[in-house]
Amino acid sequence: MDIQSIVYFMFAAVLLASAIAVVTVPNPVHSALYLIVSFFSAAGIWIMLQAEFLGILLILVYVGAVMVLFLFVVMMLNLNTTQKREGFKKTLALAVGLGALIVVQMGSVIFQKLHHPAVATAATDLSIEGSNTRKIGKVLFTEYALPFELAALILLVALVAAVVITLRNRKESKVQNPSKQAQTRAKDRLSVVNEPADVAARQTISAVPTNTQNTQEL
Repeated sequence: MDIQSIVYFMFAAVLLASAIAVVTVPNPVHSALYLIVSFFSAAGIWIMLQAEFLGILLILVYVGAVMVLFLFVVMMLNLNTTQKREGFKKTLALAVGLGALIVVQMGSVIFQKLHHPAVATAATDLSIEGSNTRKIGKVLFTEYALPFELAALILLVALVAAVVITLRNRKESKVQNPSKQAQTRAKDRLSVVNEPADVAARQTISAVPTNTQNTQEL
C-alpha cells in the first residue's frame, strides 16, 4: 500500500467518524464543529482526486462562511443544549435504511469502475487541457455570469432573512429609545396631580390631644 492510499483511508475514516458524530451528539454547537471536520476531510479527498477547485471551494465557502453562519444562528436561537434530541430512536430505522441504500449505490458504482476501467481518465484530460479551476472559471464568468450574480443575490437575501428571524426583543433586556427621548416636551416631564384630601384622617388627627394641651392641664 502506497502513501497515497494510506492518506486516502485516513481522510475517509475521519470523514465517516465525524459524519456519525454530527447526528449523534446532543449539543448542536458540537454537531456543527464535527460538520466542519467532515468538510475538511471531504476536501482532502477531493484534492487527492485532482478536483482541487471543489476542495478549495468546500473549505472557503462552507467552512469559512456557511458554517460560521450556522454557528451564529445556533447561538442566537439559544437552544437548550442540555435536553437530548427527541424522536431519534423513532427515525433510526429509516436513517439506517437510507444509509444502507446509499452505500449499495456507491458500492455498485465503484465495483463497475473497477471491473470496467475507462480508457481515458479525467487526469489525462486535465493534463492536456489545463486545470479544472481554469475551465470552470472561464465558463462561469462568461456563459453563466448572470446566474452567478443572481445566486449571490439570493444568498445575500437569505443572510439578511436569517438575521431578521433571529432578532427578537427580550422582556428582561433594558434599552433606550433615543427618538422617543428627543420627542419629549418639558410639560411631559413634570405633571401636577390634584388629589382630594382625606377628611377622615384629618378628623382623627384633630381629635388626638397634643403635648402642649397636656402640659397646660398639668
